[in-house]
Formats: sequence, structure tokens, C-alpha cells
Amino acid sequence: MYSYQNYQKAKETIENRRQRAIAMADARDNEVRQLSETIKEIDSELTGTGLLLFKTACGGGDIEPIKRRNLELMAKRKAELVRLGLPEDYTEVHYTCKRCSDSGFVDTRMCSCLKELLVMMNIESSGMGKLIEKQSFENFDLEWYRTSEEDYKRMVYNVRCAREYAESFGGGAKNLLLIGNTGTGKTHISTSIAKAIISKGFDVLYDSAQNIVAAFEQDRFHSGYGERESSAEKYMECDLLILDDLGTEFVNQFTVSCLYNLINTRQNRGKSTIISTNLSPEELSGKYEGRIYSRIVGCDYKVLVFKGKDHRIHSR
Repeated sequence: MYSYQNYQKAKETIENRRQRAIAMADARDNEVRQLSETIKEIDSELTGTGLLLFKTACGGGDIEPIKRRNLELMAKRKAELVRLGLPEDYTEVHYTCKRCSDSGFVDTRMCSCLKELLVMMNIESSGMGKLIEKQSFENFDLEWYRTSEEDYKRMVYNVRCAREYAESFGGGAKNLLLIGNTGTGKTHISTSIAKAIISKGFDVLYDSAQNIVAAFEQDRFHSGYGERESSAEKYMECDLLILDDLGTEFVNQFTVSCLYNLINTRQNRGKSTIISTNLSPEELSGKYEGRIYSRIVGCDYKVLVFKGKDHRIHSR
């Protein structure tokens, strides 16, 4: 689900909100005490009655008179704030989220404010934040494919499969292979899937084959320099990896080994992968050795073929 880094960052953000709200309330308290001697006296008495209430309760005495006096003092304090032209709740702590008082949890369950923050952070860390702002299932234009009835029917099928994939996603290895020329909608569909899955609380990572291979190369280069955080491990661990532009990376023995290790490890760990490529099945088979091709084609990758004109050219 949520990555550890994003969860810690979100919790820190919520705690900072809480501390900021308390500090601002303390500052307003000090402000009104400077403005009103009455409030200063009330606060002093409230401190005393609070201590008396505790002692009386511990001794088994009657606390009702003390509680009534506390209520009288609090009412008097609010009246004084109004006389000063301030709201009754001016010195109270004004939390960003009233449901959880900026704690992130309500009755041990994660508050919606923390969930929303985690979704935002997952979008930012996914590698496709700006795309997600612009692209979704709702604005995928199927009418673009009307020039060919065959292409239109194929894309209706692709969108339906992509929606079903996102709606039923719950972890576990569910894989897609998106094949088609540049500008035929693969990225838009990938983004739409990512947006829906991130909103469900899963950790999604989007990157190109070139960048992923570069991360493995970086790990290999630094392997002899002591302990350091792996650049490539995140691609192994995320709930959904969207591997874009397979086939554009320089292919040699090392890159082939990296890609096989990535695809095979994710499959073994029960992680889901979406692979997007401009290569045909025949070109994939010719470019990569059999073990990579068999892992993609033979490991429950549902193949969606994209046809049509290049949107990026014809929409300019």
C-alpha cells in the first residue's frame, strides 16, 4: 500500500500542522492577556480550579460546585473576548482537520485528511504527477478513433479492460502489456489506471525503461563503495510499476539481465506490472532473448493493442 517514505512524510506534515495550530493558539492567549486584565485574572483562577478539581476528585469529595464555577469562568471569558471585538473561540486551537484534531486518526482509524495527503504524495512520487492532473478515463476521447471502425472497437475494448483492471486492483500480480505506435493512447490509459489505483491507496511508480536500467547501472557502479540506498529497489517493491517505452533502451547483456531480474522478481513477489512499448510482438521477440519474452508473454500479461493515428501529430 502506501510507501513507508510517503507515510512518514505525511505523518510529519500532519504533526507539523498540529504543532503550528497549538503555537498559534498560545500566541493568541498571550495576546488577549495583554489586552485584558479580566482575562488574565480568569485564567489564573481557572488554573487554580483545575488543580482543585483534580485533588477533590482524588479525595472523593464533591466536584460539582467546582465544575459549575469552571463553567461560569469560561462563559465570563468568552463574554470578555466578545467585548474586545474578538470571536468567542479566538484563543482555542483551530486545527486544519476538526475530525481528528490534526492527529491523522479517528478512533484508531486513519482520518480522511491523512488519506488525502497520502494520495497526493503518492501522485507526486509516482513520476507522473503532471500527467495525472490532465489525463483520466473521463477525458479519454474514443471519438478520435472513429475514422476506423476496427480501431474504434479495439479501443473501446482497451478502455473497458483498463477500467476493469483499475477497479479490481487489490494487490497481487496483475499485468498488462500495451503495444502500439507513438501517440495512440498508451500513456493516457496508463495514467488513467495509475490515477485510479493511487486513489485507492496503492503505491504506483511510473518510469521509462531507460531510467530504470540507469538506476540498476548506478547501483552496480556504487556497489564497491560501502552501504548506500539502492536506486533500483523501489522498482521492485511498488504495488504497481508502469514500465514505459520498453525497447527504447540500449540493449546489451547487462540491460537484458536487469530487465529480466526486474520482471521476474516482481512476478515472484506478486507485484503488478504494466509494460508499454512501441514494438510489435515480433519485434519484442527479436530484440530480447527468449527468457524475457517468455516472462512477458507467458506470465499472465493481458495484451492490449493500440491502433490509430498519432494524436501528438494530428492534434497540433
